[in-house]
Amino acid sequence: THDGILVPASAHFSAEVLIRISLRSLLVVSGLSVSLPSLLLNASLSAPDRKEQLNAVKMSVFLLCKLTEILESDSYRQSIVTAPSKGSKKGKAAGEGLLQWDSERETVLQALTQLLQLDIRSLWSLSLVEEEFISCVTCCCYKLLENPTISHVKNKPTRDAIIHLLGVQVKKYNHLLGASVKVIQLLQHFEQLSSVCAQAVSVWSTEYGVKAIVGEVMRSIGQKSSEELAREGSGVKAFSSFLSELGTLVPDTMIPNISVLLTHLEGESPSLRVAVCEVLGEVLVRVLSGDGLDESGRADRDRFMDTLQEHLHDTHSYVRARVLQVYTRIVNSKALPLNRYSEVMGLAVGRLMDKSINVVKSAIQLLAAFIAHNPYSCKLSSADLKKPLEKETDKLRELRERLQENAPGKLYTPPFIFIFSIMPNDETKANVSQLKEGWDLSSRLAGNLGSVAEIGCSAVRSGLQCLGPDQDTSEIREDLPSTPQKEGTELKKQEMLLQYLKDTESFALQVERAIAVINTMNECVSVVQEAVQFCVTVCEFSVANSLTGVRKMLPLVWSTDAAIKDAVVQAYRRLYLNPQGDNTRAKAQTLVDSLSELMVDASLGTIQCLEEIVQEFFGGGSSLQSTVVQVLWERFTGKRETSSLHRRAAVLLLGMAREVVLSNLDTLCSVALGEKLTEDLLLARDSVITICNITDHQCKGAPFRLPQDNQLFTCLTQAIAEGVVMADPHWQSFMEQAVRLLYFLSESPDQLCSRLLQRCSRLLLDQIAEVPAVSCVSLAQLLSLCGCVAFWQVSHLERSVSTELRRRRGETEEREEKAKQAANDSSVEEELGLMGASAEDTEAELIRKICETELLAEENLLCSFLPLLVRVCSSPGRYCHPQLTTAACLALSQYMMISPSVCEEHIRLLFTVLERSSLPVVRANAIIGLGDLTVRFPNILEPWTQNLYTRLSDENPAVRQTAVTVLTQLVLKDVLKVKGQVSEVAVLLIDPQTHIASLALNFFNELASKDNAIYNLLPDIISRLSDPERAMNEEDFHTIMKQLFSYITKERQTESLVEKLCQRFRTAKTERQWCDLAVSLSLLSMCERGLKRLQEGWECYSDKLTETGVYQPLLSITAKLRRGAKPQLKVQFKPPKKALSPLNSDIHNTLGTSQAKPSVSSCHDDSFMTPKPTRKSSKKAVITFSSDEEEEEEGICTVRKCNLF
Repeated sequence: THDGILVPASAHFSAEVLIRISLRSLLVVSGLSVSLPSLLLNASLSAPDRKEQLNAVKMSVFLLCKLTEILESDSYRQSIVTAPSKGSKKGKAAGEGLLQWDSERETVLQALTQLLQLDIRSLWSLSLVEEEFISCVTCCCYKLLENPTISHVKNKPTRDAIIHLLGVQVKKYNHLLGASVKVIQLLQHFEQLSSVCAQAVSVWSTEYGVKAIVGEVMRSIGQKSSEELAREGSGVKAFSSFLSELGTLVPDTMIPNISVLLTHLEGESPSLRVAVCEVLGEVLVRVLSGDGLDESGRADRDRFMDTLQEHLHDTHSYVRARVLQVYTRIVNSKALPLNRYSEVMGLAVGRLMDKSINVVKSAIQLLAAFIAHNPYSCKLSSADLKKPLEKETDKLRELRERLQENAPGKLYTPPFIFIFSIMPNDETKANVSQLKEGWDLSSRLAGNLGSVAEIGCSAVRSGLQCLGPDQDTSEIREDLPSTPQKEGTELKKQEMLLQYLKDTESFALQVERAIAVINTMNECVSVVQEAVQFCVTVCEFSVANSLTGVRKMLPLVWSTDAAIKDAVVQAYRRLYLNPQGDNTRAKAQTLVDSLSELMVDASLGTIQCLEEIVQEFFGGGSSLQSTVVQVLWERFTGKRETSSLHRRAAVLLLGMAREVVLSNLDTLCSVALGEKLTEDLLLARDSVITICNITDHQCKGAPFRLPQDNQLFTCLTQAIAEGVVMADPHWQSFMEQAVRLLYFLSESPDQLCSRLLQRCSRLLLDQIAEVPAVSCVSLAQLLSLCGCVAFWQVSHLERSVSTELRRRRGETEEREEKAKQAANDSSVEEELGLMGASAEDTEAELIRKICETELLAEENLLCSFLPLLVRVCSSPGRYCHPQLTTAACLALSQYMMISPSVCEEHIRLLFTVLERSSLPVVRANAIIGLGDLTVRFPNILEPWTQNLYTRLSDENPAVRQTAVTVLTQLVLKDVLKVKGQVSEVAVLLIDPQTHIASLALNFFNELASKDNAIYNLLPDIISRLSDPERAMNEEDFHTIMKQLFSYITKERQTESLVEKLCQRFRTAKTERQWCDLAVSLSLLSMCERGLKRLQEGWECYSDKLTETGVYQPLLSITAKLRRGAKPQLKVQFKPPKKALSPLNSDIHNTLGTSQAKPSVSSCHDDSFMTPKPTRKSSKKAVITFSSDEEEEEEGICTVRKCNLF
C-alpha cells in the first residue's frame, strides 16, 4: 500500500529528499491540470483510458497530500526544537530544506485547487467521487490549519489557499457536513483558529455560495448545553470569538439561524453572552437599519434591541461593558431608532454608577457618542429651549382653539396624525428621511443661525414641507383662506415641531444629568481619559455646566501618567488652541477670547495649570504665535477696546510667554504700573505677578536686579503708601505682590521697604492728626504691610542672599582651583572640599544670626511694630474690628518666622487666638501661619500638635477645610509624625461638605502610599472613634472603617490586625465598643492565616457573643469565607461531628451566665431555652465549624450550638 511506502520514507529520507519527491508530484498534478480538460470533454474516451487517468489523479493527489502532511509535521517539529549547534551540518541541511518547504507550500495548495476545480467527477463511475479521495485532501488541509502560526500575517497566502481549496470541496464534492463538524472540532482544540474559521465560513458562504454552512455551524454551537460548555474550557472562548468575527463578516446570512444562539443568553458563560450580543449589534448596524425595513424587519429589530437592553443589567460586568460598546457602535453608525434614544440614554446614565470601572468607561464612551451623533441640535442647552418650547406650546393651543371654534362638531383628527405625534422615528419612510435631512442641516448651520430654538424650528419646518402644500406655514396663514383641511395640516406640523422641541429638551436634560456625575470622576485615575473626552464633547455642544468639567480636569496636566497628561493637553488644544476662522487674525482673536474666558475668575491653581498648557503652545512653534502675542498686547495696552477682566487675562497670558514679556518689560510697567496704577489695582496686581514669575525663573548667572531709583519701584511704593490710608478692598492683594516684587528686583530691598514703612506710618499719623479717631482699616493695612515685609525679608535672606553667597564662593573656588591646577596635588582637592562644606555652614550660621539678632533689634523699624501686634492679638475685646484682628494675627505669625526666640515667646498667644477667636477667618489664618511655623521650627511646635488637630472638628467648614489641607501637607512631607490624632481626619470622611470629605479621602490615599502607615494607625483610630465620650453614630463608624480597611491588602497585616483587635476585646468596657471591634474584624479581607488568629483569640470575645452586634459581624466572616474559599480551606468548615461537642459544651457554659434573649424562631420548645449556669470547665475550648447546611439557621440569636464558625 501507499502507507507502507511513505511512512518508512519519512523515517529514513531527509527533508531535502522529501521536498524533491513532493516537487515531482507537484509537476505531475500540474500536468494533469493542463491535460485533463481536453480529455474530460472527449466523449469517446474509452473506459481503460478513463481508469488510467483516474488512477493517475488518485495516486498523484494521494502522494502529494501525504508528503505535505509529513513535511508540515517535520516543519512544526523543527520550529519547537532548539536550534542545532553551529558545527552540525546535518541540522543546517534540514533547516534549509524546511525553509524551502515554506516557500513551496502555497504552490502545492494552488495546484491541488486547480486540479479539483476541474470536473473530474466524470472519471468515477456514476460521477460518485470516493469518500477516501475527498478525505485525503481535506485531512491535508486541516493538518495545515493546525499549525500554530497559520493565523499570523506572514502566512496569509497559505491560509487563503487552504480556505479556497476547502471551499472547492464544500461546493463540488459534498463536504458541507464534514466541514461544519471539522470547524467545531478545530474551535474546541485550537483557540487561535477562531478568526481563521470565521474567515473560512465567510468565504464559503459568499464566494462559493454555500450559505447553508453558516446555519450548520451556528446550530452546532447553539445546541451545546451548559454542561458541555463547562467541560470545553478554552473552546468556549474560541466559540465566542468565532461568532463575533463571523457576525462582522456575514451578518445577513446569520439572521435566519440566529434564534438558535439566543438560548446562550441565559447560559452561564459570559463570553458567549457577549458574542451573541455582538452578533445582534452587527445585524442591527448592517442589516436591520434604515428606513426601508418591512414589517418583519422592524419586528426583528425591536426584538433584538429589547434583548440588548436587558443585558445592560447583566449580572456579569464584562457583559455589561461589552453591550455598552455594542450600543456605542450602533449609535456611531446612526442605526439606533430615534424613539429609543431617550430610553437607552437613561440606561447609559444609570450605568455611570456601576461598581465596575470598565462598565463606567464604556458608559461614558456611549454617552459621548450619543452627544456627537444626536439628531436634535448642535447646541444642547435646556435653558435655551424653555422659551421656544413655551412659545410653540402656546401656538399649538391657539391652533386647537381656532379649529374648535370653526368646527361645530367634534374635531376630526386624521389617523396618521397619531403616527407623526410620536415622531421622530424611522418608520415613516420618505417623510422621516426629509425630517432627518432638516436635523442634519440644523447641525451644519448652527453657527450661522444663532439660537438653538431658531435652529430647531427652522430645521423641523423645512422637514415638514412634505406633509402639506408647498407653501410655508406662514404663507398658508396669510395668503390663503383658512379651511379645516389646511388648518388640520398646520396643526400636524405644529404638533411635530412641539414634539421635536420636547425630545430635544429631554435629551439635553439627560446630558446635563450625566455631566453632573462625570464631573466628579476627574479624580478617578481609571476613567479619567474617558471623562476628559466626554467633557470635550459636551463643551463643543455648549451643554450647561460643561465648562465646570473642563476646568476640573485641568489639574490633571500635572499627572505623572503620561497618557493622562497627554489626554488633557490634547483636550485643551482641541477646545482652545485650535481655533476656527477665515484668516490668521480671526483665528488668533478666537484663541485669545477662549483662553481669556478660562482666565476670568480662575483660581491661582487653575492659572498655574493653564500655564503649563499655554507654554506648550508658545514653545511648539505655532504659526499663530506671533499674531496671538500681538492681539494680547493690543488688549493689554488698550489699543482695542475691551473689558478690565480681559485686560487682566491678557497680561497673565503674556506672562506665560516669558521670553516675549522680558523684551517688553518697560511697556508692561508704563501701562499697568504708571500714573494710573491706583485706578485699577487688580490689573496692577496681575502685572506684578507676571513680572515676578519672569524674574523668579532667571536662575542662571548673576541675578537680574534694578536700582532703587527705578521708576517701577517709585510707582509701587507710592501706590502702597497711598493705599494704606484708603479703603480699597483690592489693596491687600496688590500690596502682597508688590512687596514680593520689591524683594525680587530691587538691589537693596530692605532699605526700600524701611523707607516705605516710615512713609506709611507718617501718613497714618497725619490722618490721626486730622481726625482724632484711629481708622481701624488703615491700621489693619499698616500691620499687614509690616507682616508682609517681615516675611519677605526672611525669605530674601535665606533665598536670594544665601544663593548669591554660594554663587560668589563658587566663582572664587573655581579661580583658586584653576590657579593651583598645575600643582596636581590631590590634597588640595580634599582641602577645597572641606573648605566648601565649612563655608556652607558658615553662611547658614550667618543668615541665622542676622535673623536672630538684627532683624528685630531696637534700631530696626520692624521691631517697633511687634508690641502693637501683640497688644491687638491679646486684647480681642478692645480691638474687635474684624479686619484689624485678622491682619494682626497674620502679621504676628509672619513675625514669628524670623527667629526661634520670637516664636517661643508668642506661640502660646497664637494658639490662644486659634482656639478662642470668634472669627473663622482669624482661625483659618492662624492655622496657615502655624503650619509654616511647624515647617520652620518643628521642635518648638511639636508639643502643640494636638491643638492643630482639634481644629479639624471646628464648627466652620472653611476652618475645617484649611485645617485638613495644612495637616495633609505637614504629614505627607514628614514634618509631623503621624499619631492617633489622625482619627480626627478620619472623621472628616463623613463630613457633610463634600469637598472636605474629598480632601480627607485624598489624605488617606496619599498616606496609604507610605509603608504600613495606615496599618500602624488603625488600632488607635478604632479606639478613639469607639470611645463612649465621642458617641459616634454606628453607621458613620462603619463608613469610616470600611474606607480605612480597604487600604489593608497584605495577608501579614490582616493577620496582625486580627490578633490586635481580638486582644482589644479584653480592655473594651461597653457593649458599643464590643460591637465596633466585631464590625472592624468583619471588614477585613480575611485570609487563612487571619482565620487562624481569629480562632486562637476565641477566649477574648467568647463571653461577648450574647450581643447580636458582636455575633452577627463575626458570623458574616465565616459566610464570606465559605463563598470565596478554596476547596482546601473549605475543609476546615466541615469537621467531624464529634469535634462539635466540646465546643458546644463550652458555649453553653459561657452563654448560660447571661439572660437568654428572645429567639427569632417561632419555636417555643424548651430545647431553645438558655441552659442553667454550670461550673465552667477548665479545659480549653476547641474551635470547630458548622457545615454549610447549618448556615440556614443563622437567624437564631441564642442557640444550643455555636454556629459562629
